[in-house]
Amino acid sequence: MNFRKFKKNAKALSPVIATIILIAVTVAVSVVVAAWMGGLTLGFMGNAEQAKITNPAYVSNAAVAVTVQNTGSSTVTLSSANIDGNTCTISCAAEGTGPWTVAKGMSQTFTITFGGTLTFTTTAQYTINLVTAKGNTITASYTYTGAPSA
Repeated sequence: MNFRKFKKNAKALSPVIATIILIAVTVAVSVVVAAWMGGLTLGFMGNAEQAKITNPAYVSNAAVAVTVQNTGSSTVTLSSANIDGNTCTISCAAEGTGPWTVAKGMSQTFTITFGGTLTFTTTAQYTINLVTAKGNTITASYTYTGAPSA
């Protein structure tokens, strides 16, 4: 008999109120997780290198000048270069022997020189690859139209 008295006096949440509380807790946890993941994403993407090669230009039959434009939020440091898979050297009048860097929001002109047997052929298209210190590759195509006339 005491059990019946206890059950009559027991107060409980209605199923509707319990459902509303569960939904509110779920939304709150979702907001916290989304904010945390957004912070992680900005941390990873904020340092992403974003650069492009513009204005490839003839220098000699063994070299081409390229302008690297940094549109990212961090400095880009170039570590190596190749043209159609042939290893090249990088030089820059403004930076001497390196390191070859392009500050965020800036442009820098580099001379890409190759040795060995590669020489430019008129109307041929070449692929220029610059590899950054972080391992990213910046690629551009260059069509050799012949040496400029003097």
